[in-house]
Amino acid sequence: MKKALSIIIAIICIGLLWYFFIKPQDYQIRVVAKSNTGTVNQALKSWSKTLQEASIRQTKDLGHLEQMIASGDSTHIYNWNITPINDSTSQLVIDVKDLDHSFANKLSIPFTDTNFEKQARKTVTDFIESLNIHKKEFKVTFMGEDHLPSTYCACVEHKTIQSKKAFGMMESYPFINSVIASNGIQVNGVPFIETTDWNMQNDSISFNFCYPIIKTDSLPTIKDLIYKEFIGMKSLKAIYNGNYMTSDRAWYTLLDYAKEKNIKVDPKPIEFFFNNPNMGGDALRWKAEVFLPIKE
Repeated sequence: MKKALSIIIAIICIGLLWYFFIKPQDYQIRVVAKSNTGTVNQALKSWSKTLQEASIRQTKDLGHLEQMIASGDSTHIYNWNITPINDSTSQLVIDVKDLDHSFANKLSIPFTDTNFEKQARKTVTDFIESLNIHKKEFKVTFMGEDHLPSTYCACVEHKTIQSKKAFGMMESYPFINSVIASNGIQVNGVPFIETTDWNMQNDSISFNFCYPIIKTDSLPTIKDLIYKEFIGMKSLKAIYNGNYMTSDRAWYTLLDYAKEKNIKVDPKPIEFFFNNPNMGGDALRWKAEVFLPIKE
């Protein structure tokens, strides 16, 4: 009897020790988001920038982010864990911790609905509402496999981050158009970007913004303009409708499909643009064809 009681007391002590001093979070929230992992990742980063005294960083991969939010005399840590359920739905598990009042929270949470819990739930709810609004701003349609043709092109090199890709394009549009118009260069298709490097950990990208042109012996030498041969390849294809600032949402759709079907791809997306963002208009009517090269 005494031995059994000792074992029970030991188990309780170990449990309390784990709960108060080892358990990493004070509070955990689970919610389903109707978006794929990449879209949730990018939407979360964008939404975090709208908050006062908040910062966010990606930790291990697209599905793991750590967000710090200052709240009064406390700093709250939100560890966002995103797990795909299918190609359009993700499970979010958010571990929340108050760096300054963790022990007090753990003591109170089993017995009452604390202000800390209420604020954590509101924060997550605010993000989900923001994500749902964002989802209505674009559309991605997976098309299957296709073969990109080769073409000669005039390009401007860019290095930036995903969210600023469209700004680089908008800067280059008038420059390349001016060169083409003033030198009688014949255009041979719609403009496109050729991604040369994509760091999915910090969202940095390098790309060439190009116009397909007819190659001649009299092409002018212009500062910051390069001529190159774009080599076509077999690729996965999607149609993107929406503001080109977020056309990378289609990249994640293609990556997810490749992973699901065990298709080896080169993570350097190519996008062909059928609208000029400088002209404005209803962004949902803008169209881009997005390709992800398949490794042969």
